[in-house]
Amino acid sequence: MISVKPKKKLGQHFLRDKNIALKVADLVDNHIDCNILEIGPGTGVLTEFLMNKAKEKLVMVDIDTESVEYLRQKHGFGEELWDTDFLKEAKNIFDSKQGPWFVVGNFPYNISSQILFKILENRGRVEGFGGMFQREVARRICSAPNSKEYGILSVLLQAYYKLEYCFTVSEGVFDPPPKVKTGVMKGVKYRDTLNSCSDRIFLDVVKTAFNQRRKTLSNSLRKFNLNKEEFVKTRFANLRPENLNVEDFVELTQLIENESK
Repeated sequence: MISVKPKKKLGQHFLRDKNIALKVADLVDNHIDCNILEIGPGTGVLTEFLMNKAKEKLVMVDIDTESVEYLRQKHGFGEELWDTDFLKEAKNIFDSKQGPWFVVGNFPYNISSQILFKILENRGRVEGFGGMFQREVARRICSAPNSKEYGILSVLLQAYYKLEYCFTVSEGVFDPPPKVKTGVMKGVKYRDTLNSCSDRIFLDVVKTAFNQRRKTLSNSLRKFNLNKEEFVKTRFANLRPENLNVEDFVELTQLIENESK
């Protein structure tokens, strides 16, 4: 059987602690009826626990052909193991099976935010997600308003998923050990769409506001051609994006939509 070495260019830090793998696999327990997608199985330490829980529903995807070949030799995987780039094939993967999905994995730090944006794009199919992220990223995503950590992904994910920071993992359980600690978080969907405003405009408003997060909203949202004299009278004018919770951003989006009519 071939061996698998972690590759720096792919941001690989293979999990080797089976106790941690079991705790991460346990995140899928309330979603066992979903298809399970593991991103970046690596040497399969987490995979084996996921197989015990939902083998017939498990799909894996890894861009590392060496890992794919290793797992095929070890477990005899066929079409359920995709040798491809999740970021390019996300929709095709989700469309490969009927029913909802739960996404899990030891996510490469360098693309973890991109993975979450793909989950958001496909939230109609993704009931939840859970796994390992750089601790600071996980905490930032789960953070509340009025903090420096609160940002674009915090708002966008919290708009559709209930988030939970679960626990912290030390560097020593990975090969090679990363230079930072790892945080395990979970998200469970509570709605597909924002019924009271456009999801597309909501996304644009959140991104625009946080891309100039040091500015007040009256300055950062100029691209939306708001009536400045009217907008300065609103409660939003002198606030910055980190001061708004999800429902505040929904209300702000409604205001912008009404202005454009």
